[in-house]
Amino acid sequence: MKAHSTKAMAARAVGLCVALLYEEPSVESVVRVLREHGETGALEVGDDDVRAMRGAAARLVEVFAAPDADTAAELLNDLLSAGARPPRLTSHGGTSGWHVHVDGHDDAPWGEWFLASSAMALAVLLADQQRVPGGLCASPTCRKPFLDLGGGSPRRYCSSRCATRERVAAHRSRAGQDGEHQNGHHLQRRTGQQGGGDRVGGERTGQR
Repeated sequence: MKAHSTKAMAARAVGLCVALLYEEPSVESVVRVLREHGETGALEVGDDDVRAMRGAAARLVEVFAAPDADTAAELLNDLLSAGARPPRLTSHGGTSGWHVHVDGHDDAPWGEWFLASSAMALAVLLADQQRVPGGLCASPTCRKPFLDLGGGSPRRYCSSRCATRERVAAHRSRAGQDGEHQNGHHLQRRTGQQGGGDRVGGERTGQR
């Protein structure tokens, strides 16, 4: 996946949101994610940048949490209206291939760049698919954002690990409920037998 393709920018947005909101954010963790998603050269990221990017991530996660495409589109329009600039092509002085930017300039603050580029990528994907291009993990112990570019039914979990864990938990819960039901049924039968007393010669000895 090319570093500046729409899908790559959206995947980078997810990776940064996770690092900034669901882990302990730091300059090192942010730089690591940027490197993992193809950013090269000197990455001069400071603590103030991390704080600004964390605020941007919180707004982007609202898009992933949107219940439908209409809501997500409205949120993205707000982000683009507030944070994006007219599209322009840049090669960063010949250090990369030509690609589109919607931030103010090549040296725009990291928070501005992150919000604008991510909102643009998610907007393009929403327009292509006509649905929210991702979601938040359905596992209550996770809730991390994920990208969903498949053409089938929308995903519910961020990973196979979360999906498996929830299936196992649901199975155990059903098994426990079945066990409680069976125990209650046996207890009810035993109580009914004891309440009727013992029979000797056709007479109840439990009653006098």
